[in-house]
Amino acid sequence: MAGGSKVVLVTGVSRDLGRRCASAIAEHPSVGRVIGVDVVPPRGDVGDVSFVRADIRNPVIAKVIAKEDVDTVVHMSVIATPGSVGGRNTMKELNVIGTMQLLAACQKAPRVTDLIVKSTTTVYGASNRDPAMFTEDMEPRRAPRAGYAKDVAEIEGYVRGLARRRSDCRVTMLRCANVIGPHVISPITSYFRLPVLPTVLGFDARLQFLHEADLMAVLQHAVDDGPAGTFNIAGDGVLMLSQAVRRLQRPSVPMPGFAVGSLGSALRSARVADFSPEQQDFLTYGRGVDTTQMRETLGFTPRYTTAEAFADFAAGLAPTGGRTERALAAVAERLPSTHTLDDAGRPALQGPRAVPDLVGSSAPRRSRGDSHG
Repeated sequence: MAGGSKVVLVTGVSRDLGRRCASAIAEHPSVGRVIGVDVVPPRGDVGDVSFVRADIRNPVIAKVIAKEDVDTVVHMSVIATPGSVGGRNTMKELNVIGTMQLLAACQKAPRVTDLIVKSTTTVYGASNRDPAMFTEDMEPRRAPRAGYAKDVAEIEGYVRGLARRRSDCRVTMLRCANVIGPHVISPITSYFRLPVLPTVLGFDARLQFLHEADLMAVLQHAVDDGPAGTFNIAGDGVLMLSQAVRRLQRPSVPMPGFAVGSLGSALRSARVADFSPEQQDFLTYGRGVDTTQMRETLGFTPRYTTAEAFADFAAGLAPTGGRTERALAAVAERLPSTHTLDDAGRPALQGPRAVPDLVGSSAPRRSRGDSHG
């Protein structure tokens, strides 16, 4: 332990990312003790983290907080993949009911003065009516009706309710872009690990990523002295899906949206990848978030840009494309950026940009921005 005074409880430590984030928090100078909580013990080294077996869906979590004299709670137990916990019903219980019990325990514990919640930019959804960049005060253009996004929307509502009832408690909500890195297993990394990548014909989604090391760093920062509020967290810049495919040197198969949905259901049933309808929307339209508040108010700047985070993830994956695809990809990466605006102010493609589109595709793509200006 670093020898500070804070006593931090971290939920969701049985999963690899939660375990490593808890270990990173334990190394911060302001932290004295870290208690990791989950229904099953974590696999791997937890460092100086003390593990307590507890289910946050059970009121027993309040006893853990009181017994351990916890003053800071970091909530990371929000699950994106129903297959990992036995089904959608269990996933919703863990996400929504578990969060409600945890927040109720925090409300009754006067010693708890800080709550940090790892949320996600998935709460904004993805549609053809989205703005170029979502700011923290914007709502999704299409309210989520099911799945992970709906769970997160409900969770954020309960967190805001606690912030109103406990004005003495500093509540920080971190809406993180898709976390990526060599060790991350998630719906988006499972998709990029497929030997052939299905894409939606006629669309080229904009992507933003957050490197796993930057997730640990922003949690340390928030635990230490981060201000209250809601913040978008993402690496600088965006990456088009077509660029990501080329950099992976993997073939893609452009398909109509309905065909991608059918394939996604088959992949999900076979537990090859968690290709949910919301992920299909994301890979169709993409999503961009404004991170001004992250830098100016939260005072945090990620070490990795979106492109650098993706490159670190891709470095560990073997190419599956053929010789032609790799040759074209090498040429494409040396071409200058050609994203410009036409006379109507819409993104336009010029000149040699048509060459990269030959990689795994027989039809020209259009940017997500072309759908709605």
